[in-house]
Amino acid sequence: MDCDDGGAGLHTIPSQGGKATVRYGSRGVCLISAIPGRGFRTTTSQTADDTLTVTFTSDGHRSVITATVDPAAKASVRETSF
Repeated sequence: MDCDDGGAGLHTIPSQGGKATVRYGSRGVCLISAIPGRGFRTTTSQTADDTLTVTFTSDGHRSVITATVDPAAKASVRETSF
C-alpha cells in the first residue's frame, strides 16, 4: 500500500464512538490508530487501498468512519443510534 508518498498526510477523525487516525498517501489510505470511546469496540475493514472503514459499536450506538483518497482525500462519519 502506498501511504508514505504525497497525499494529504496524517489526519485524525473524531466520532461519537471514538477517533481514528489515518495517513492519506497519493494512492492509498492507511490506518494509524483507532481508539474507541468508553463502552465501544472497534472493527476495521479495507477492501481496496483507496478506502478504509473504521466502525465503533456499543450497545446502543454505532459510529462509522470512512476515509478515502478517491477522488480526493476525505473522511465521512455516519452516526446511528438504536
